[in-house]
Amino acid sequence: MPHLNYYLDFTVSVFIIEAQRVLLVHHRGLQRWLPVGGHIDPGEDPITAVHREVREESGLSIEILLDKPLPQLEDVQVLPPPSYMDIHPIIHEHRHLGMVYFAKPTAGEVTLAPLEHHAIRWFTKAEIESALVDQIPANVKFYALEGLSRAQTA
Repeated sequence: MPHLNYYLDFTVSVFIIEAQRVLLVHHRGLQRWLPVGGHIDPGEDPITAVHREVREESGLSIEILLDKPLPQLEDVQVLPPPSYMDIHPIIHEHRHLGMVYFAKPTAGEVTLAPLEHHAIRWFTKAEIESALVDQIPANVKFYALEGLSRAQTA
């Protein structure tokens, strides 16, 4: 999706954790390993974008890992909050306000989205930490390791 705002777009990133591994995609345009995710489309809430991006980019269905249960409120839809939010530069003055979620797969088979990614694969903690794995930005390493840590206690 093209940028909607010259200065800032809203995005979601989903670190999918299974069997002490985290799923990353090798982005065609950026030439680095990233989590599944992308822009929040017009009219979408962040959670709808999370599920759409995960389906489109990995073929999986997921359950968001929550820090606490969500209340059921009358006339209000309570959305799972992101585990982290950040602002990261994209190009020139344009930035993304990223909402970072951790999730576990519930159905589907991992499938490559070849128009967007060169590769899709599961990484262990050792592989994320290893100097042998290049092209993983520092913020992605941090979030991936945090997701793996949280999944152990979930």
